[in-house]
Amino acid sequence: MTLIKTDKLSKSFSSGGVQQHILKNIDLEIFEKDFTVIMGPSGAGKSTLLYALSGMDKPTLGSITFSGKEISKLSNDQLAVFRRENCGFVFQQMFLLDNMSIIDNVLAAGFLVSKDRKGIVARAQELLTQVGLTEQEWRKFPTQLSGGEAQRAAIVRALINQPKVVFADEPTGALNSASGKAVLDTLTQANQNEQSIIMVTHDIKSAKRGNRILYIRDGVIHGTCDLGKYVSGDKERTAKLTTFLEEMGW
Repeated sequence: MTLIKTDKLSKSFSSGGVQQHILKNIDLEIFEKDFTVIMGPSGAGKSTLLYALSGMDKPTLGSITFSGKEISKLSNDQLAVFRRENCGFVFQQMFLLDNMSIIDNVLAAGFLVSKDRKGIVARAQELLTQVGLTEQEWRKFPTQLSGGEAQRAAIVRALINQPKVVFADEPTGALNSASGKAVLDTLTQANQNEQSIIMVTHDIKSAKRGNRILYIRDGVIHGTCDLGKYVSGDKERTAKLTTFLEEMGW
């Protein structure tokens, strides 16, 4: 089923009295339970599109419908409530609070939405265990963990309120290969548990985790590639993605 639909989505900025068109009349459908990956060159509009789809930024023109509800005309306060109830976010920077333990970072996000404190605590502990963090690590502060461990904690924070979709903007961009793989494994497992994910990346290894690739250039979607369900070591998947990116001018 369709999760997000855009109609003539456009975004412009004014710089020095000159209008810069970042997104141009994008018609797009994103489906529930998909792992959708947005790729393209620097300056193509990848993050701008992600922020528009998530309600973090408003389009200049056009509309965005999320689960059948148009969100592009909501007020800033209404958008804040919408994001809190429907969206989880993972960024290149973790934005964990350094003066709170890992589990308290997660619980704070959960308590904002749910009054079931006992249920939130149980879910936090379950998710932290699932991503491979020990109880000892839950009690540590973000600066006491590796980058990969902290990013996995950030993913748990994004998942704690069971959002309809997790938006990830270059989640492995600041990590080494081992930590990046652990983060991608966590996102892949979440998707296999039927969590919808939309991720921006410039990295082919990261992109392979998605089942659908959107390629954006100069503010326009130039093509899509359906990869099917992720299977580790699938050489045909790698070849298909590489061929698609070459056709797109990657």
